[in-house]
Amino acid sequence: MTDVLAPGFTIRPARLDDLDAVHALVVASDVVEFGESDFSLDRLRDDWAERDLERDILVATAPDGTVAGYAWVGDRRHVRIDVEIYVHPHHFGRGIGTTLVRRAEARAREHVPLAPADARVVVHNWINALNPDACALLEREGFAPVRYFWRMETELGEALPPAPVWPAGITVRPFVVGQDEHAAYATVEEAFADHWGHVPRTYEEWARHRFGASFDPSLWFLAFDGGEPAGAALCSVSEGIGWVDTFGVRRPWRRRGLGAALLRHAFAEFSRRGSRRVALGVDAASPTGATRLYEGAGMKVAQQYATYGKELRPGVELAEADEEK
Repeated sequence: MTDVLAPGFTIRPARLDDLDAVHALVVASDVVEFGESDFSLDRLRDDWAERDLERDILVATAPDGTVAGYAWVGDRRHVRIDVEIYVHPHHFGRGIGTTLVRRAEARAREHVPLAPADARVVVHNWINALNPDACALLEREGFAPVRYFWRMETELGEALPPAPVWPAGITVRPFVVGQDEHAAYATVEEAFADHWGHVPRTYEEWARHRFGASFDPSLWFLAFDGGEPAGAALCSVSEGIGWVDTFGVRRPWRRRGLGAALLRHAFAEFSRRGSRRVALGVDAASPTGATRLYEGAGMKVAQQYATYGKELRPGVELAEADEEK
């Protein structure tokens, strides 16, 4: 591994007192990339609470000591390692992005011997699909595009959205703390089992990720068919924007209109709270037809992301291996 930093720039592990400076860096990067940012400090705090600051979060500093770059590395059972990298717009062209990509890959390779035997291990970098410099950098480092994702949005009017039409027998209610944790987990895990890149998570792993500072149980909606969970829309509000963070319907209840009804239900609650803008992320090639569902609800593509991957060890996809047992 070779660093290509300009003189005076350094890479070090993150510290808790970097939080505000890193948040400002991500916001500045988003503004250049997309024209705006809705990245909240609470979200960053939640992200860091899940990670090992010493090993999984890197900060690049300029000669004057200010934060010039940032990278985080996260893993799913050591087989899927995800990376995001940001460089402050004032410090483009200083070798920061290339060095952080290499450092993050080195950290990802530490997971290979920890992965289940015979499982494939891959590292993914997530970038703005319309940034040619970022795409070229990753390709030079041996990465290739493997999947595309969209951020889709809609603007709600002053009037409440149309009322949802629920399939026969379906009821919906907000999440009840101390009662619904395992039902929500099981519903989401099953709904996402056939999505690209899904790696099964234990309840404990899922809970650590979900119950952070931005968790609002009144914005988590669970649909039931009798006493059986059928679908979920787990939502939040960030910087005034209503986010449908996780949205899924279990296979037996698909193609019945439940997804459209759940989405309308979430829209109505956002509207009641004064959030006129609603957003979500989706696989551009979703096998469940999610993009058509969102388009039918009036949502349009606002941002495009690319996932660039590099295989660190060949083997069986972990989700496929689990299904065969």
